[in-house]
Amino acid sequence: MPVLYSFLAAILPMFTYLLIIWRMDKYDREPLSFVLLHFGWGAFGAILLGVIGNFMLSDLTGIKDEGSGALIQTVVFAPVAEEIAKGVFLLFTINSKKFDNITDGLVYGGAVGLGFGMTENFTYFISYGTNAYNWFFLVIIRTAFSAVMHCISTATFGAFLGMAKFSLSKIRFLFPAAGLLIAIFYHFMWNISVSYENTYFYGFLFMIFLILLFFALFKYATVQEKKIIVSELVQESALDTLPKEHIPIISSHLRFRKSWVDEAIRKTYFRAAIKLAFARMQCRRTEGFYQQYYLSEVGRNRMIIKSLLNPETVDL
Repeated sequence: MPVLYSFLAAILPMFTYLLIIWRMDKYDREPLSFVLLHFGWGAFGAILLGVIGNFMLSDLTGIKDEGSGALIQTVVFAPVAEEIAKGVFLLFTINSKKFDNITDGLVYGGAVGLGFGMTENFTYFISYGTNAYNWFFLVIIRTAFSAVMHCISTATFGAFLGMAKFSLSKIRFLFPAAGLLIAIFYHFMWNISVSYENTYFYGFLFMIFLILLFFALFKYATVQEKKIIVSELVQESALDTLPKEHIPIISSHLRFRKSWVDEAIRKTYFRAAIKLAFARMQCRRTEGFYQQYYLSEVGRNRMIIKSLLNPETVDL
């Protein structure tokens, strides 16, 4: 098949998935440029690092890509090397001020996985799509399952990093390792199931389960975010930062409707209110530098809200 067809089949579905995940983050959507940076790491940096990792594991163990060794490389080396390669970038992201909650971990991790899946899909399409039937079969399977596996695996690791960052639990240092092991397990289960003709069906069932689990986790994360917004803003309303009747609107899709507040300030107002709610929560769940940063964010967003609602009473 023409290389152009393979390129389009690899990139268009992954960008579609990326936009869907990005838009699923309902309350404090991440900067698209930063999300694309993670997608780029998955597409190029993680691919290169994953190949290097596979070679290193092969050299260290003496297991080569032939006979039974090929199976070991597929079901053991690839999940370990590739999940570490994809996830290492998130270890830098977690220190960013843009990484605010578990949902952010799902978005950034998912972006890395989709970038990785895009490049891997392209190489498979041009390498094994020897005729129209084989090519079409590869496009369907890898677009619907293999690339999605990469997305969900790294998103899961990202979610665990988010839990580690905003938890005061004494065992929070174990969360990243647990997330990485789960990501490797997902990858292992998919690879081993599609390594045998008689287990392909179980692989598809496993991936359907993972997809449903991913959406359930994302839904849970957004429900928790809504609870945080409501509870934190109720306390702010007691401080006369904002009217209590605005809280149900700000914490739902009603915030996008016009006329409930001056249209000139509406978007800035509800975004500042949401950021204020999250900053209050993050201030309690972090320590040291991060706590001081989120404390300053509380003050900054509180001042923005007051200046919008009562500009004549705020001395800027």
